[in-house]
Amino acid sequence: MSTSKSNLLSGANDLILGAFSRVPPPHELDHAVRFLSTWSGSDKFFMLVENSAKLLVPLLEMRARMEYRNGIRKIPSSASSARWKKLGSVISDARTLLRLWGLLPIFQWLISLERTPPPTRKLLTIERLQGFSMLAYYPLEHLYYLGSQGILPISKEKIGKYSLWSCRAWAAYVCLQFLHLKEDWKLLKRREKALAKEAGSIGEKAKSSVEQENLRVELLKRKDAILNELVVNMGYLPLTVHWSLKGGLFKNDIWVHVFGMVAALASFRGSWIASAGPVRS
Repeated sequence: MSTSKSNLLSGANDLILGAFSRVPPPHELDHAVRFLSTWSGSDKFFMLVENSAKLLVPLLEMRARMEYRNGIRKIPSSASSARWKKLGSVISDARTLLRLWGLLPIFQWLISLERTPPPTRKLLTIERLQGFSMLAYYPLEHLYYLGSQGILPISKEKIGKYSLWSCRAWAAYVCLQFLHLKEDWKLLKRREKALAKEAGSIGEKAKSSVEQENLRVELLKRKDAILNELVVNMGYLPLTVHWSLKGGLFKNDIWVHVFGMVAALASFRGSWIASAGPVRS
């Protein structure tokens, strides 16, 4: 009697508390945890949420005004748009705060760059300049942010200058990245030509078809990464120019959020693919 009762309790335990034993291995969840557990991955995710929220605000406000004119709504404003706006603002502040240690990976990158330089002198020069532009960007952004929050005693005039010059340093990085991508593309095309020439040569018989296919897949992935980074840069360029000018580039802030969304989507996609684990059969 006691044995059957014990078995019944064990069965109930396994059925209820062991429910997750029936869930198949969550490879997508593993990928998400791996992606979001990094500073870069979580920043890309919050960038996507932030820009989505900020894009929703003018759309919800426009709908509220239309419904008010048609007599559907009593007031020409949307309570949900205010909540989305607050969410976007909170995430923006959080992302800026988390960049307070952004100089550390830049130092790490510049040190690594000198020990393991890129394949061409031009790329080395571009990356050095990019690194120094970030050495200017981060301290200026930190001063702007801490001053605007009243943490540091900085005048409004200086806060404005720090904001402009930090964005100008960022704009310099973005412009240099276009040159970097151009050089990357040249190197990729050179590798493609070498691979095609190799494939057509008599000596290619010595190379396995598997190795050839692996090289081809590697080049396709590299091409996709370069094109994806180009889209990211095309999203960032108008933003950095806009924030680098006193009067701004856009009269309507919706364009800021549109270009921000372009950069956010492409950044998220590139980082998500880069953080993927080995292909499972």
